[in-house]
Amino acid sequence: MGSVGELCYHPITMEKPATGELTLDPLVTCKLCLCEYSVDKMTTLQECQCIFCTSCLKQYVQLSVREGCGSPITCPDMVCLNRGTLQESEISCLVPVDQFQLFQRLKFEREVHLDPCRTWCPVADCQTVCHIEQSDSGQPTKVECPSCHLTFCSCCKDTWHADRSCRDSPPVVVLPTEHGALIGVDAEAPIKQCPVCRVYIERNEGCAQMMCKNCKHTFCWYCLQNLDNDIFLRHYDKGPCRNKLGHSRASVMWNRTQVVGILVGLGIIALVTSPLLLLASPCIICCVCKSCRGKKKKHDPSTT
Repeated sequence: MGSVGELCYHPITMEKPATGELTLDPLVTCKLCLCEYSVDKMTTLQECQCIFCTSCLKQYVQLSVREGCGSPITCPDMVCLNRGTLQESEISCLVPVDQFQLFQRLKFEREVHLDPCRTWCPVADCQTVCHIEQSDSGQPTKVECPSCHLTFCSCCKDTWHADRSCRDSPPVVVLPTEHGALIGVDAEAPIKQCPVCRVYIERNEGCAQMMCKNCKHTFCWYCLQNLDNDIFLRHYDKGPCRNKLGHSRASVMWNRTQVVGILVGLGIIALVTSPLLLLASPCIICCVCKSCRGKKKKHDPSTT
């Protein structure tokens, strides 16, 4: 494996032709750009063995580093059965050194955010990772920063308050504006925390259906309710968030019609193809068995 920033590939191993046999260099189709390339211009992922052209894979990894916030970079094939994840050694071969260092830093920050036993010091100029001692009762505990020696609450990150609960603590307010706090749980606050991973998210414009780039959780911006399973956006039909999606009623109905059409189309395809697959299954099994027997004979040592 090459060093950081040095391109290293995992080419496909092809069988050598027999002596005197004229063959052409095999071409492989990239699943991203749908173009055919020779095997020396392709890269195979270690975990799932999916293959893509190196140029497309480099662009995909670089975009994932910039937009993924340290999340694992998965195989770009949306129908990958093994759901492969790129290893750090592969990422370092496909991106420049500075982007690989950025990926490592974002990955570490994400791990701290998701770790219940670690947290960041709330002092802006400190940025030290502090260890949280878990209590048996599940109550917030006092955390002391090893660098600046600030003692704060493990739950609300405010100055340690042993005589009152976090609910009685004053809310975190940063740079109040005429529309309310810049950071908080107020409906009009432009910056909020993801309900799952607690990463700060800023909403400049667009609809109220939000997706966290860090944990891929979908929620309502106003009430922070889970919308992962609300494919029809029924949440905005009633309640306090009624008609607050940010799109017209006609646009919402068109979106629902498209979703229904896709589901009906998939159902029809499954209904039509299932009898054909059932009839063709004996032939498929027979071909697979013949292929396996041929490979087994080919790898058996020759006897004299």
